[in-house]
Amino acid sequence: MSIVRRSNVFDPFADLWADPFDTFRSIVPAISGGSSETAAFANARVDWKETPEAHVFKVDLPGVKKEEVKVEVEDGNVLVVSGERSREKEDKNDKWHRVERSSGKFVRRFRLPEDAKVEEVKAGLENGVLTVTVPKAEVKKPEVKAIELSG
Repeated sequence: MSIVRRSNVFDPFADLWADPFDTFRSIVPAISGGSSETAAFANARVDWKETPEAHVFKVDLPGVKKEEVKVEVEDGNVLVVSGERSREKEDKNDKWHRVERSSGKFVRRFRLPEDAKVEEVKAGLENGVLTVTVPKAEVKKPEVKAIELSG
């Protein structure tokens, strides 16, 4: 959430409403060696829910085309969602007033639980939301064998 200051009057409490992670976000590109554009889009927002039948991931990827997204399973149980949002073409006659939409590469990794059927993963991109469905294997109930008591 961002608070917009509407006056030039000194306000000693203005910083109380500042995002406490702004400083961290500004140094992340320096630490990772990437550009600020890459760091800004690196944290694509993800929801992960578990239903009785599957693990469902929903990733917000506004402005990303299907061809720019890759969904893979690495090391047998790590779901990897990666890709790149292209930068908008710039015209030399354009005068930019504000640039907030990020572009660049992104990657998110999730270690899947043992019950994930990684060979049956399905993914679809609709209205800027990537949905990845990882079906769950049926949990076999342990076979119980009654032992007759002697004596």
